Parts: sequence; C-alpha cells; structure tokens
Amino acid sequence: MPTPRKGKRLGGSPSHQRKILSNLAKELIREERMTTTVTKAKTLRPYVEKIVTKASRGDLHARRQILRKIQDKEVVTKLFDEIGPRYEDRPGGYTRIVKLGARRGDGAEMALIEFV
Repeated sequence: MPTPRKGKRLGGSPSHQRKILSNLAKELIREERMTTTVTKAKTLRPYVEKIVTKASRGDLHARRQILRKIQDKEVVTKLFDEIGPRYEDRPGGYTRIVKLGARRGDGAEMALIEFV
C-alpha cells in the first residue's frame, strides 16, 4: 500500500481515501456544516478550500474539474450558484474548525467544520 504524501491516511488505500474525502466534501457543501473527527476535519479543509477557490472562478473548466472529484451534479450546482459567488472576493480561509471534545463512545476528538 503506498503511503500518503502528507497527513494521516483515512482509508486503507489511496482510492478509498479519495472517496472518503469526496463524500465528506459533498456532505459539507450540501449542509454547510458537519460534525466529524478532528483528523478528518483537518484533512478535509485544504481539499474543500481548493474546490471553493475553483468554484469562485465559475467557468466551465473549473466545473468539469470539480465534477471529476465530486460526482454529484446537485452539490456542484449549489457550489457554483451559492457558495462560489459568496467567497468571490475572499482570498482564502473559507472554512472554520471548532473542536467539540471527546466522543462518548470511543473517546475520539470531535470537531465542527463549517463555512465562514
């Protein structure tokens, strides 16, 4: 199994990690906030920041690049119609991570990740 370039491995294989990040990003864009573990939130942040930066451009090439990563047309439409234009003038820092404490079942550190 190849090792990740940086950060912690969320899934067993690189393809599984890509799918996990895609699903987390899809859920964050759909709901605009979500509760997850701190490790997943910290790994998700740069992934989503790059997607929102491309969406703020608003051109067809950016839409096709994002559709390659997130295979949900409704989510990509919301990204380009609502979220992208909202952060057009902002140079970065679209998300915020707030730590919530330990999860009751297994003690994992939980965090809230949301759009600013």
